Amino acid sequence: MGKMGSEMLIYVLLLMAGVLASGQSSPVKIWPMPASVSYGHTHLYLTSDFGFSSNYGSEILKDAFDRMLALIKLDHVIDANFSAFNSSSLLQGLHIIISSPNGQLQYGVDESYKLIVPSPEKPAYAHLEAKTVYGALQGLQTFSQLCYFSVTSRVLQIDMSPWTIIDQPRFSYRGLLIDTSRHYLPVPVIKKVIDSMSYAKLNVMHWHIVDTQSFPLEIPSYPKLWDGAYSPSERYTVADAADIVSYAQKRGINVLAEIDVPGHALSWLSRNCSYSSLKGTGYPSLWPSKDCQQPLDISNEFTFKVIDGILSDFSKIFNFKFVHLGGDEVNTSCWTTTPRIRNWLKKHGMNESQAYQYFVLRAQNIALSHGYEIINWEETFNDFGNKLSRKTVVHNWLGGGVAQRVVASGLRCIVSNQDKWYLDHLDTPWQEFYANEPLTNITNLKQQKLVIGGEVCMWGETVDGSDIEQTIWPRAAAAAERLWTPFDKLAKNPRDVTGRLAHFRCLLNQRGVAAAPVAGLGRAAPEGPGSCYRQ
Repeated sequence: MGKMGSEMLIYVLLLMAGVLASGQSSPVKIWPMPASVSYGHTHLYLTSDFGFSSNYGSEILKDAFDRMLALIKLDHVIDANFSAFNSSSLLQGLHIIISSPNGQLQYGVDESYKLIVPSPEKPAYAHLEAKTVYGALQGLQTFSQLCYFSVTSRVLQIDMSPWTIIDQPRFSYRGLLIDTSRHYLPVPVIKKVIDSMSYAKLNVMHWHIVDTQSFPLEIPSYPKLWDGAYSPSERYTVADAADIVSYAQKRGINVLAEIDVPGHALSWLSRNCSYSSLKGTGYPSLWPSKDCQQPLDISNEFTFKVIDGILSDFSKIFNFKFVHLGGDEVNTSCWTTTPRIRNWLKKHGMNESQAYQYFVLRAQNIALSHGYEIINWEETFNDFGNKLSRKTVVHNWLGGGVAQRVVASGLRCIVSNQDKWYLDHLDTPWQEFYANEPLTNITNLKQQKLVIGGEVCMWGETVDGSDIEQTIWPRAAAAAERLWTPFDKLAKNPRDVTGRLAHFRCLLNQRGVAAAPVAGLGRAAPEGPGSCYRQ
């Protein structure tokens, strides 16, 4: 074994020691940790006909309760003799009170809730109250973590009763990016990712749909675009996309669609987007020239007509407040080396930097015309931040210090700095995901509110349906707690939450999510035989 291999082994052994020795101080195992928790020392048992009642008639709520009950049963057979239990220890149901009749999911929706188990007024019932149905969904997720199947009592059991939990998220945007351009992800795989996000209270799935490598989404306004898919079977119809959005919304999750312009767009032009076999059968007039194919042709009005068509079709599917317009990693050399574009730039008095600005701002105006607010990667701010629409959210990814400058300028920011929150960086351990603080060096309260949240990014170069779950989890859960839990309730040392994170990772496994061991780096495998809680 070489030096690097020896160092890696030592590192993994230290992580395993952390799982064995730490994070055991608190008996509360809920993840992410709620804002306020109190508990007692008695046991409760859910009756075989445990149900719910509510003042709010909603299929969203009914379906969420049914899913929760299935999650805590985990296909176990409930065959206890309930007549042997003290009736005062039996919990017959959950009463849910929702104060707002508005069932629309949108950015900033109230996700707060209060959970009391059992209710002081009706001790045979638990009590959940929330301002919106989406707060109730978060409360149901917490309730599900209080319950487990006891092999001793052969019943669903709650320990440490009575519980009083008052909770709300720290940040309104808590995201996970998936990438379906580098590898196609089947719809069932995407839905499983959405389910797992809800368990950790993440609430935005950023769908990086297209990129240089492939264009898998149907765009009715320009039907040749999805000729850029890897194959006919690796595509999403409009109905597929709408189904994914609906599936996510029923779980309290918004879907943020991204169209990355002007770079990362080679697949708009070609049928087979493997680099060696570009055929130019999509919309080749969008490229600067046959020999220099991206970024998109700034001099061609057709380019902006296509962008307008895509965003028009998006607006019929993706009803989130925001759309992501990319704008990162733009190499403008094709514009200056292509004679007709170089002449166009000269005619309009633009150099390369000004042309980049022109393209981004024009794309922003198109998005605004379709009712969207805009998210752009940070290069746009770094190059011409004072020119961006005031409805722009700057997406930080390159490194630290950017969020501080963005909010000082009065713009909003999402934090995803690649050294801490990129899941494809397999050498970044969960401890660094946990410790990454979005408000670092931002002390002004007004500016702090402009950081709307953060996002972990699962770029798709090395993930597909076979390994995406174990690459996302449990490291994404570490960031999820950072984004949900009040700052003063977060562990100052990640070591202190190791045991609780291991417990959550095992819960994910029990729910059918292939979360990797805590004791290891990204996408790690178990080192050997042993309990899930010790890995």
